[in-house]
Amino acid sequence: MDRITATKTARLAQECHTFFALSDEVKEAIAKTNREVFVPNGFKHHAYKLDALPIGAAQYISSPLTVAKMTQYLEPQGADRVLEVGCGSGYQAAVLSHLFRGVFTIERIEPLILEAKKRFRALGIHNIHTRTDDGQNGWIQYAPYDRILFSASAKEIPQKLFEQLRDGGILVAPVEKGGKQIITRFKKSGTTIQKTELEACDFVPILNGVQK
Repeated sequence: MDRITATKTARLAQECHTFFALSDEVKEAIAKTNREVFVPNGFKHHAYKLDALPIGAAQYISSPLTVAKMTQYLEPQGADRVLEVGCGSGYQAAVLSHLFRGVFTIERIEPLILEAKKRFRALGIHNIHTRTDDGQNGWIQYAPYDRILFSASAKEIPQKLFEQLRDGGILVAPVEKGGKQIITRFKKSGTTIQKTELEACDFVPILNGVQK
């Protein structure tokens, strides 16, 4: 990352922190991630604003503030492996790559995951594993995960994803409830799931199947 970009991403991380208290680790992960790479060409000048931006296929790259909040809510300290449902542009996965040894990200829209993979390669990120699939299936091969993050809103969390979460693990998802979406954190303890509603949000809905 050149000096100008590093200054911009550091400023972006600080701005997110001003709105929502971030741990040093999460703030640094935002500062280390070149958001410009994940934004469509026509929107490069908006890359450092706290706005969601369209990325094609009726999908959006989340606002950096939303990405920072979701990352903070995951409580990444001390966790090793994270599963992301809904890779989109790849920006959230890139932020997670600075905090987790292994990032496993699933996207149902094939052209989006191919673009994201190119971006990861261009940035020299080697600890993100990608898969084209319906993310609601999870990724059993690498389970259990310490953390699971939904980057799309769900009516409910499929049981198989709780099964792929390790005991003591945390799952964070925007959950649809009464016409609204609420960022919800689930903590798994043995056979019980403790649920905490955190704040209202606005994500694209999760869809079934794979789109080539």
